[in-house]
Amino acid sequence: QVQLVESGGGLVQAGGSLRLSCAASGRTFSSYTMGWFRQAPGKEREFVAAISWSTSSTYYANSVKGRFTVSRDNAKNTAYLQMNSLKPEDTAVYYCAAGYGGTRDSGFIYWGQGTQVTVSS
Repeated sequence: QVQLVESGGGLVQAGGSLRLSCAASGRTFSSYTMGWFRQAPGKEREFVAAISWSTSSTYYANSVKGRFTVSRDNAKNTAYLQMNSLKPEDTAVYYCAAGYGGTRDSGFIYWGQGTQVTVSS
């Protein structure tokens, strides 16, 4: 069992940066791929980024590639999403998830409660 708690969301102006953290409990954290998803009002949840258990592979949605960086520290049971050059269209609730990978919700087993990111223009 893995429990996930996101933090670091907030209100930022366009062009600014935020760093989201996802703290995990459970001794099997390091064996899972960690993913980040987001859901904007009135839209379906979408994939943002993911990082494999070994940190050797990272994956990004085209909409965030070059602006967002996913990382993890297995010793601290924590995953991160560094978000730079934020745009108003990045406004959403951001979720971290742990699972077996991919870009679909079905590839992830455990989910956090979400953290709100609001980007003002």
